[in-house]
Amino acid sequence: MSADQKFNLIRSVFEKYNLKRMISHLCKAAGVSRQGYYNYFSAKQVERRKEREKKDEVLRDLVLKAYNFKSRKKGARQIKMVLAGQFCVVFNLKRIRRIMRKYGIESPFRRANSYKRIMKATQEHKVVPNLLNREFKQGIPYKVLLTDITYLYFGKGKRAYLSTILDASTNEVLAHQVSDRITLDIAIDTLKKLKRNRRIKLAKGAYIHSDQGGHYTSPVYQKLVKKFRLGQSMSRRGDCWDNAPQESFFGHFKDLVDIKSCETLEELKQEVKVAIHYYNHNRYQWNIKKMTPVEYRDHLLKLA
Repeated sequence: MSADQKFNLIRSVFEKYNLKRMISHLCKAAGVSRQGYYNYFSAKQVERRKEREKKDEVLRDLVLKAYNFKSRKKGARQIKMVLAGQFCVVFNLKRIRRIMRKYGIESPFRRANSYKRIMKATQEHKVVPNLLNREFKQGIPYKVLLTDITYLYFGKGKRAYLSTILDASTNEVLAHQVSDRITLDIAIDTLKKLKRNRRIKLAKGAYIHSDQGGHYTSPVYQKLVKKFRLGQSMSRRGDCWDNAPQESFFGHFKDLVDIKSCETLEELKQEVKVAIHYYNHNRYQWNIKKMTPVEYRDHLLKLA
């Protein structure tokens, strides 16, 4: 062995010895064993991690496919139901949430509904009793109708209002109206749209439930309700839980609708119309047997 070879051997041994000391020190500081460190970087473990990463990438692509289905972003539960309903793929929620965290797939951020009642009842306005009493899911389509109004900000600081009528049993949106004014007309026009829809056959004893806002205590509105042969019910004052499904719908809907890109009122109306169609026909819901509102409505009608 030449002198150079001897010196190189000595240097390699010395470097290896110092490296081992450094590894021991770092493992001790990190609270892991040396055996665990060497095992982590073994060829077998490296190959296993590569295989797991490939599988996760396949899962990621499936989750993204469901996440972007119909160009509407979704949370983990929605992704699970879309995967099962549209792509015949069954994953548990724990796996979907792990993939979402790993690849930074974020569910839409829910903002609190800060809608404040604008109109106040006058002496001639009349509050009616709470017939609903939070019995939302009665299993009968077109019997319990929920209604309310919320705001929508669009364009550059513009504000519009959305009035809806929701079927409490199926969560289906039966009628809606978008306006840049929050006059009585927005509630009246929504009710008229419901009446004009010939597909809707109101159940026996059907009634409409709302809060005690000035639109719904108005004599004009109440007269129209009676004309359409509907009963009327109202939440207790200041109790949002008495109309919880309607409030929940507005929260979910604001996650779905792309109002920021709308510059004009007409663009906003079109976007709301498309989003409501998606909500009724394509958005699976956990609490209605993982069906869409329209599917669940048809399901209940078959059972009747």
